[in-house]
Amino acid sequence: MGLEKEKSETRVLMDEDLFSRSIEPILTKKEKLYTPEPDRDRDPRDINAHLKVEFEDIIAEPSSTHSFDSVWIWSHAVFELLKYIFYRLLTTLLAIPMAFVAGIVFGLLSCVHIWVVMPLVHSCMMALPSVQVVWASLMDMFTGPFFHSFGKSLSSINIKTVQN
Repeated sequence: MGLEKEKSETRVLMDEDLFSRSIEPILTKKEKLYTPEPDRDRDPRDINAHLKVEFEDIIAEPSSTHSFDSVWIWSHAVFELLKYIFYRLLTTLLAIPMAFVAGIVFGLLSCVHIWVVMPLVHSCMMALPSVQVVWASLMDMFTGPFFHSFGKSLSSINIKTVQN
């Protein structure tokens, strides 16, 4: 936060196709500048990014050892096919019951949080100032004088160390 000795150069680069000198705003153009990936539509927050498993993530042959090309291609095809079939089969069997159970669980959790936990927390927070006053009064009446007198009695003790 003092005198800056270094100078930096700032440049703005604009693409001539996107930047038009006309009065028409860029956002009203009919072309889309961004198209979302089709497989991100069901996971927009990328919650399951760790489940994006490809064949090369599981089976990897180093450059020093290779199987036959046809074996590699067929094993890749079998992996992708079985992954696709079993995912579809298991989601067909389990998706609706798991959604039912998850709906019940999250509904109960939401209800308990909204109607039990938060009112208790707010009640405690509202009662804390008066409890604090009572607690401070009790400490001043009992604990404070006790430790004050205890400290006074111990303060009269003198300890001297002598080395022989």
